[in-house]
Amino acid sequence: MQKRRNIDFTKLWNNHKDADEFLGVFAVSDENGMIFEKCGGFRNINEKLPNNIDSAFGIASGTKLFTGLAVCKLIDEKKLTLSDLVCDLLPYDLGKVDRRVTVHHLLTHSSGIGDYIDEESSYCDEQLTMLYSQYPVYLWERLEYYLPMITVLPPKFMPGERFGYSNAGFVLLGLVIESVSGISYQQYVSDSIISPLALKRTGFYRTDSLPFNTALGYICDADSPMPRTNIFSIPIIGGSDGGLYTCAGDLDILWRSVYACKILSADMLEQFLDKQISRGGSKSYGLGVYRCDHGDNTIYYAVGGDFGVSFMTAYFAKQKIVVSALSNTDISAYPSLDSVISYIDD
Repeated sequence: MQKRRNIDFTKLWNNHKDADEFLGVFAVSDENGMIFEKCGGFRNINEKLPNNIDSAFGIASGTKLFTGLAVCKLIDEKKLTLSDLVCDLLPYDLGKVDRRVTVHHLLTHSSGIGDYIDEESSYCDEQLTMLYSQYPVYLWERLEYYLPMITVLPPKFMPGERFGYSNAGFVLLGLVIESVSGISYQQYVSDSIISPLALKRTGFYRTDSLPFNTALGYICDADSPMPRTNIFSIPIIGGSDGGLYTCAGDLDILWRSVYACKILSADMLEQFLDKQISRGGSKSYGLGVYRCDHGDNTIYYAVGGDFGVSFMTAYFAKQKIVVSALSNTDISAYPSLDSVISYIDD
């Protein structure tokens, strides 16, 4: 635990009301290395193996940041354009998916296509539980498996009409990556992002074969006296809308590599980070990344949540600070992004 830039992160943590209940890793770093780290709870409760700064965690929808970068890399390589029609790119019967939907619509959550996990619904968790009873999680290995859940759904709104968070849209982006690259989505992300950046603890790990020092996700509910793992509650292997595993150190490398144009060209990076669609007030969305304007600073971030998973990572462009919170429960007992923004940027 250290102080830099006159920001006392120990004070930020200690003032957080749920600090004592945190299970996971909360890390803050700048260009010189780690500023603050807090590890709590166990990556394996029964074996009493503690979470540590190098532990890998599932990040759920935080994976969409990697998917956005992968699509933009293909655009950089002239293998795709933002205006390409998805129906022209995919060799599948897309059913009720609007034929006017473009790659840009999918990347900006503005496609309006029906979503197999409708996070705009207040019954999202119940819908997901019912879905898993019809489509067992141990079969969720290939992105084609998702198509029957998506193509039967009517559109929610016209393409480009508004921001409407869409898991299904990012599943289709994963299929676009596979169609254009000729390899699986997971392999493309590994070959184009994970391996070149030497991200040591990042990968699409199977939930039934997690590597050493990887946190099991835990679900706590009234039906069980002890926390239970999420192995029967999330897909067996992550896809383009969620399910990647990573650690705090790798996220620091990722953000700094993105900003240093080690993944995308300078022109493509500008488009990736630029405001593409408003989410109201100071919040907007780029090409696979959330944005928040705060005074003369812009904070870029990704978030994720699922059964046994809670995640946030953010890059403060002005201060060149990375803040990441990775938890192996679905209770986000760490300082909220808004509170972190206010603390760092005020």
